[in-house]
Amino acid sequence: MSSSSDHPWIYDVFISFRGKDTRQIFVSHLYAGLSNAGIHTFLDDEKLRKGNKLGAELERAIEGSKISIVVLSPNYAESSWCLNELVHIMECQKTYGQVVIPVFYYVDPTFVRKQTGEFGKILQVTARKKEVLMSKWRTALNDVANLSGWDAKNIRFTASGARNPKVSKAKAALRAARPTVKSPTPSPTSGETPVKSTQACFPPTHPNTRTSAGRSVDLASCGNEGELVKKIVKDISKKIDITSMSITKFPVGLESRVQKVTKFIDDQSSKACMIGIWGMGGSGKTTMAKAIYNQIHFKFKGRTSFVESIREVCDNNSRGIIHLQEQLLSDLLKVKQKIHSIALGITKIESRLRGQKALVVLDDVTKSEQLKALCANPKLFGSQSVLIITTRDVRLLNSLGADHVFTMTEMDKIQSLELFSWHAFRQPNPREDFTKLSTEVVAYCGGLPLALEVLGSYLSERTKQEWKSALSKLEKIPNDQVQQKLRISYDCLEDHTEKDIFLDICCFFIGKNRADVTEILNGCGLHADIGIAVLIERSLVKIEKNNKLQMHDLLRDMGRAIVSERSAKEPAKHSRLWFCEDVLHVLSTNTGTETVEGLILKLQRTGKVSFSTNAFQEMKKLRLLKLDGVDLVGDYGLISKQLRWVDWQRFTLKFIPNDFDQGNLVVLELKYSNVKQVWQETKLMEKLKILNLSHSRHLKSTPDFSKIPNLEKLIMEDCPSLSEIHSSIGDLKNLLLINLKDCISLGNLPKEVYQLKSVKTLILFGCSKIDKLDDDIVQMESLTTLIAANTGVKQVPFSIVRLQSIGYISLCGYEGLSRDIFPSLIQSWMSPAKTFLAHISPFGSNSLSLVSLDVESNNMSSQIQTPTVTVLSKHRSVWVQCHSEIQLTQEFKKFVDDLYDVNFTVPETTYGPQISNLSLRSLLFGMGSSQIVINTIGNSLSQGLTTNSSDSFLPGDNCPSWLAYKCEGPSVLFQVPEDSDCCMKGIALCVLYSSTLENLAIECFISVFIINYAKFTIQIYKQDTIMSFNDEDWQGIVSNLGVGDNVEIFVAIGHGLTVKETAVYLIYDQSNDMGIEPSITMDVEPSTNAKIESLHEVKVKPSPKIEPSLLVKNDPLPKKNRKIFIRLTKTVRECLCLNQNRDCNTF
Repeated sequence: MSSSSDHPWIYDVFISFRGKDTRQIFVSHLYAGLSNAGIHTFLDDEKLRKGNKLGAELERAIEGSKISIVVLSPNYAESSWCLNELVHIMECQKTYGQVVIPVFYYVDPTFVRKQTGEFGKILQVTARKKEVLMSKWRTALNDVANLSGWDAKNIRFTASGARNPKVSKAKAALRAARPTVKSPTPSPTSGETPVKSTQACFPPTHPNTRTSAGRSVDLASCGNEGELVKKIVKDISKKIDITSMSITKFPVGLESRVQKVTKFIDDQSSKACMIGIWGMGGSGKTTMAKAIYNQIHFKFKGRTSFVESIREVCDNNSRGIIHLQEQLLSDLLKVKQKIHSIALGITKIESRLRGQKALVVLDDVTKSEQLKALCANPKLFGSQSVLIITTRDVRLLNSLGADHVFTMTEMDKIQSLELFSWHAFRQPNPREDFTKLSTEVVAYCGGLPLALEVLGSYLSERTKQEWKSALSKLEKIPNDQVQQKLRISYDCLEDHTEKDIFLDICCFFIGKNRADVTEILNGCGLHADIGIAVLIERSLVKIEKNNKLQMHDLLRDMGRAIVSERSAKEPAKHSRLWFCEDVLHVLSTNTGTETVEGLILKLQRTGKVSFSTNAFQEMKKLRLLKLDGVDLVGDYGLISKQLRWVDWQRFTLKFIPNDFDQGNLVVLELKYSNVKQVWQETKLMEKLKILNLSHSRHLKSTPDFSKIPNLEKLIMEDCPSLSEIHSSIGDLKNLLLINLKDCISLGNLPKEVYQLKSVKTLILFGCSKIDKLDDDIVQMESLTTLIAANTGVKQVPFSIVRLQSIGYISLCGYEGLSRDIFPSLIQSWMSPAKTFLAHISPFGSNSLSLVSLDVESNNMSSQIQTPTVTVLSKHRSVWVQCHSEIQLTQEFKKFVDDLYDVNFTVPETTYGPQISNLSLRSLLFGMGSSQIVINTIGNSLSQGLTTNSSDSFLPGDNCPSWLAYKCEGPSVLFQVPEDSDCCMKGIALCVLYSSTLENLAIECFISVFIINYAKFTIQIYKQDTIMSFNDEDWQGIVSNLGVGDNVEIFVAIGHGLTVKETAVYLIYDQSNDMGIEPSITMDVEPSTNAKIESLHEVKVKPSPKIEPSLLVKNDPLPKKNRKIFIRLTKTVRECLCLNQNRDCNTF
């Protein structure tokens, strides 16, 4: 159904009637009554009725009318023209939400609805000529008869004035007529619009006048036809009044915003929903709510209520909320209500409206008590109900659990200029000679609709000189009409601390970091954490990128006007001084008073000015001080001891004077200063949280930190002479940020820096003399951000991957989130010859990384624990600890993907039995005590390769010395045996492969992955480690192999190789004195003279035989573990399909 609000209405009322029945009597009276009431009514002329089809003019009149009155008289069905007119009217009801009201004039509503009696017979006669239209006519008659309307068949008329027998007969028959009205709840086809909220729709029901069409209205008191007309006119007047809400003349940019909300409402299907509209004063919340109401109200068939200006009503009248409760009930029930208390009103609303489908708008809500009194709960109402709330306080909406909160944002420049032009020039663009001035005014308004409308109207028809004068005035004295609207939000703040915070931000802190301002204001005792949150909720302050505080310029001006209002002509008595001329006057005349709490004086970069410290002597309550390009001469002890914030740019002294009391300082900023050292004598400053000495070109060393134990942020960016960091920095247990960016003279960091467990951000960008980061960086357990690009550091410290909280890194060409960087970083360590910088892929697809991230501080959305990576034995191996089976497979897949080029194609590397035409080779190596087994396996391999057997010739039987496991492809699955009496001494691995390349197999070997599905771990051993396996390496393996663990060993070899089979031999012995031997690795050629090459000279002790009774059996897995094992191994094997074209079935 199309919206009624955006349909171009031409008439208020269209009257459909049978001319020969009613034109000269009832209809003529009705038309006159409507016209006299100012209701624009269309009454057709007989000349328009030609042929059988409706003319274009009549169709336009029907479609352009808000309400159609259908006068159903006895001979109405005699006219095919009337019937076609009725069909078109009912279509418009459905299409445009047109209101249709039937008047049953001398005809029983039942006969019309069922097409029976004389009415039905006449219809049958008419339909003989037009049988094709009969179905449409019947439907239209049925629908109109089911609507609420008037039944006039019993109204009494006097006989006087009769002009013909028919009229006399009609009047005689109408003497006792009673108009009836159907139930206030129309049928689904009704498009009836609700009557005005403060009055009942219809008179009380007469007990003896109920018709089949619905509830009746007693009109016996009407006396004659004129009384009936008066009743109808009164009813129509009410409906016309509230068919749509009156909104702005120039709804620039409104339609697109309304469509977003109505679309959301349409998407809610059958559920009741609550919509919040939130924004600062003057942003257009009420206009928006009215426009939405106009779009959708016709769907609710009269069950609507727009409760406007709730704050104003409640503030101006002690019983205001009770009046609003009465209005709400009257609007929705169409009966006047009397309520004696708020509690009784709540009870009545809940009982009478429960389960009803309704549209309710609560405009300008400021307190939760108002919402409670008006039962602002969508669950109270029936399905498809809509509750819309406009407010300046988003917390009210959040507390109610609003389904959608629409934030009123400022208009863009184009829309702002158009709206302003409509009000100033009555056209969409400014006049050519006023274009520049109009742009200036629009910029001042900042996209606020209220300001654009007010100032546009104010400047309309004024001269250029008057425009310029008005703009000059606005810079210091804001428009009162705009300010009154904006000030409502300030006045609604609950206590003086919130108001003080707002005024401090207006005058000093716009554009400053929220966290820093919070520290400063907390130091002033203003409870800024909750205070700033409240200001944001009330649309007085907003947070923009980089956590900066911002507010609308008009709100800023409003706040500053509040500061000035008590003594506009005496700035020395203002609590805050920000206007340059005022500050210069106060300081130069030494007229400062105890009232002053904050002062800011910022001169042009080329400007300098000097004042005596005597100017500050009377400012005993000075908390906030910002100076730029200002010198103070004299006794610094005269400056307030209550200072919490000092921001002194271009400070010219070489150090801070000793007599300057800084004991209460929370933030000290000396940017672009001339200091060579901060303090000659450091005094205890327990409250200091932030020290910013950036761009101090002569500063050579940091201060002694022992007297500022609670420092949280140390910022010394671009201090080119800084070469020393005081060792006392290690005493700062609360330090969160160290920023040493572009300190080009600074050498490597002292060890004390690496001992700071609280530091979250370390910035060393551009420190060109720093050429090393110690492995001790792992002690910085809270470190989340490390920015050290453009330094002399060439090697990323191995220990960095063990940092549990690291989230972002910029170092040695790596830049980004750790989860994206660590895989490539680790692979570059394992294969130094291979460059991974060109292929940095995300590590997992679920916001996982190789280290445990601080989810909150790094704004990571994943709730899954991240794996921990441990680098062992000078980086001979990597240990990855995961936390779930899903994570395990994801991380393993990423490692494997990084081992192989993403452009890898099927002909380069394949696995499986399709390699029979290629010559076979084998790669044999061991870990731990394995030489005897390797010798035995080597002989078997030599024989098998010589005979070129197509069957498997790797030894597969268990024997007293080993347990054997074989699988096709590059990996082997097994379960650690459960016989604890056996002691594993080593592992031998054999890979049977083929290649057309002429390279040695050992040169193509990359690494070994040992995956423990029980412990969710991945151990990675690179080529160099395998070829020089030692005791520590072996202990790293066996310490992670528990009895019953499900394990997979995957051998990663280079491109151009085809793996047929892999075997793992677990080597056991009861002897405890056998030493660990270096790894034995050999390549077996298809020749009987194959050699076994040992990488080191070793002595091999014979392995004592294990008694047969101790032979470990490879029993079936327990049922539960087996399911998990099968599922996990299947997933991992799918991961090994490194290209989508590979055949996973060959594994």
